[in-house]
Amino acid sequence: MNLRELEYLVAVDEERHFHRAAERCFVSQPTLSGQLKKLEEELGVQLVERSTRQVVMTEVGKVIADQARKVLAESKAIREIAQVYTDPFAGSLHVGLIPTVAPYLLPNIMTELMSAYPKQKFWLHEYQTSVLLEKLRRAELELLILALPVETDEFEEIDLYEEPFLLAAPKGMDLASRPFITLGDLSEREMLLLEEGHCLRGQALDVCFTAGATENADFHASSLETLRFMVGEGMGMTLMPQLAVERPGMGQDSIRYIRFADPQPSRRIGMLYRRGSARAESFARIADTIRDVIATSMPATT
Repeated sequence: MNLRELEYLVAVDEERHFHRAAERCFVSQPTLSGQLKKLEEELGVQLVERSTRQVVMTEVGKVIADQARKVLAESKAIREIAQVYTDPFAGSLHVGLIPTVAPYLLPNIMTELMSAYPKQKFWLHEYQTSVLLEKLRRAELELLILALPVETDEFEEIDLYEEPFLLAAPKGMDLASRPFITLGDLSEREMLLLEEGHCLRGQALDVCFTAGATENADFHASSLETLRFMVGEGMGMTLMPQLAVERPGMGQDSIRYIRFADPQPSRRIGMLYRRGSARAESFARIADTIRDVIATSMPATT
């Protein structure tokens, strides 16, 4: 038994398709199938039920695949420990970010991170929160940047910054002419929100509940940029995190961004990593760098 065979087993368990599992592992389908057969012979049990239509894991196959994930995670932890002792800021670092953070934070921080840690290769992955957490558990990612808090005690948190929400409204709307608004100004108003799965949707719903606003039940956006487009077309208003607010000269003259008077609604953005990670000190240093950049790069509103 070797780690590669365990990787094949986990891939088949998650993909439930030999061809997709082989592509994921960068091997041919006959190679993957042959190695799994070899693993079954070594263990003396059938792991996978094979048919022309689908791949079904046996009961023992499911249990062994779950254990294989733990073994693979621990093997990565061993490599991580060795890396830290040679150079904690060299090699690959797989970082996951949520979609409402990645396209707005990364342009601000990546130049500085690559300059501060020139031997660190940052691999960036964008998924919704639930997927990121599962990939962190499985050690497919080492570090997450997402909205906090996360309802679990298996990871360590590092705060990065507090990000205010602004109201994005069409310039012809009555609220658009005000220099500031309060949550009370949203009472009985209708808001455009993201679809299910985005943590920002839940945060925006909390603001709506506090303000007495409601969501538009006929439309849910898949991204902040879709929300921005709908606001620009005069279809309604929404909440926009400050880093996602456009800088002057980027177009969308039909949108006005209005700050809330204190206390401003906001979200906490931070980092998450596996408890006991050998790279905890490195992550703390990276967090310091990000905080320094964000302190000077929050865009002014228009």
